[in-house]
Amino acid sequence: MDPFKQMTDWRKNMDHFFGDHFWNEFENIIKPTIPQINIYQYNHELICIASIPGLTDLNKIDIFVDHTTLELKGVIDVAYTGGTVVKEEILQGVFERNITLPFPVRRDKINATYQNGLVIIHLHRLISDESSRSKVSIQLSDDS
Repeated sequence: MDPFKQMTDWRKNMDHFFGDHFWNEFENIIKPTIPQINIYQYNHELICIASIPGLTDLNKIDIFVDHTTLELKGVIDVAYTGGTVVKEEILQGVFERNITLPFPVRRDKINATYQNGLVIIHLHRLISDESSRSKVSIQLSDDS
């Protein structure tokens, strides 16, 4: 007796009874959001680390930054074919994440690298005042 087959059959019956979109409300509870992300804040910088295993073509992920929003789009595909799946814990599929950042970031100073299944995004704080005027301090010169 396969408990997962029973769960699949039960879900199909629930979909038939409640409608196909019934489970959408529970999607993040049943299946966590992908990719998983850690964000580390420093004084004027943010380091965002996204777990995206199996990425062989860097063009399959898009990263956008707009003021205080980081957006990631792409596909996690652990393309292993053949055989019957016995256990599947690595979350995969199409993803789109919008992350609100703790402060505005510069669009001209963003660095992203991919290493060991992790996308590491380095962002810098946008420091702007409404006035571009700044006070210049005067140093006393010893020359007479």
